[in-house]
Amino acid sequence: MLRNSHGKMKKRIAHVTFDMRIGGAEQVIYNLIENTNQTQYDLSVLCLEPSIGPFGRKLQENGYEVVSFNRRPGFDITLISQIHDHITKNNIDILHCHQYTPYIYGLFASFFTGANIIFTEHGRFYPDKRSFKRVLLNPILNIFTDYVTAISSATRNALIEFENFPGKKVKIVYNGIDGSPYMAPVDKGVRESLGINQKDYILGTVARLDPIKNHKMMIKALGRVKKEYPDTHLIIVGDGPEMECLKSFTTSLGLSSNVIFTGFKEDVYNYMKIFDLFLLTSFSEGTAMTLLEAMVSGIPCIATEVGGNPEIVNDTETGFIVPNDDEQALSEKILVLLRDKALQKEMGLAGRNRFKEKFTVDKMVTPYEEMYESLAHR
Repeated sequence: MLRNSHGKMKKRIAHVTFDMRIGGAEQVIYNLIENTNQTQYDLSVLCLEPSIGPFGRKLQENGYEVVSFNRRPGFDITLISQIHDHITKNNIDILHCHQYTPYIYGLFASFFTGANIIFTEHGRFYPDKRSFKRVLLNPILNIFTDYVTAISSATRNALIEFENFPGKKVKIVYNGIDGSPYMAPVDKGVRESLGINQKDYILGTVARLDPIKNHKMMIKALGRVKKEYPDTHLIIVGDGPEMECLKSFTTSLGLSSNVIFTGFKEDVYNYMKIFDLFLLTSFSEGTAMTLLEAMVSGIPCIATEVGGNPEIVNDTETGFIVPNDDEQALSEKILVLLRDKALQKEMGLAGRNRFKEKFTVDKMVTPYEEMYESLAHR
């Protein structure tokens, strides 16, 4: 076991996840590892899938161990044995498992090793539903689990209602990010590189191009907004399986000249800073990292009334919450803000203040460190 500068043993924590590709849960793990007290804990990542992804490579570059397995289809018994061997050979003290499947593998692998278990649920599928097997199994698994956390009240309620975890066991720990890149000066070259005039309005979003994100809702809303403000643009930052479908859909509505697909961008903060409004139209969300990025950037947010969105966006204070899959309601709220620059500024400032109060990376890391510390003294 490693020792810190005072000669004390460092506790070894392994984060268990599917992979470390670009995504909200993966970003949380990355932020958590980078900001956890390095003098007290030795941190690593165990990926069930062979691709460690960009976040995994960044962690490796920064000196962290990232191990990848090759999970086979179905329930892979051999994977449990592999993780168990890794725990024993590397003296892992705590497995922090992210999402349900990594939790199952991590928990079973931890038996007879002495490793403690933390399970964090990051989000829910849409539509949510009960599984008879999980309803029976989870109360038993919970006995062998030290902490269960959820990233929003809505996610916590789902764990209780659909997964049958005891309510008194499930704690809420909101996601947090380092906001400093989003508060730096605007890169004026970004707007110019996109061919957008300084006086044009920009609606923006950052999300994987996946059906659950329902980008079509915001594209349809743009068509309504354009009737009053023809020089309004929608910038969609992200990549994914829906790219060609969304481009075709945009063309069919005659909006190609007003919608820009940038693809994946690492410097998301440079794009956030040129948005007048941030849109999130998902069918389902946990604690959306991009909402936090927009808020710290000082941009009003309009989001659908799903998952943790209403817990992040204070309706009528930091932005608006609109019904799911209702482009008319979305377009109406967009127009309210485009017509009122003072309200835009007021909501943007309120959003940044709310971010500082609840969603900084320190606000996220502290409760997890308290859990690690409590387990370290058992």
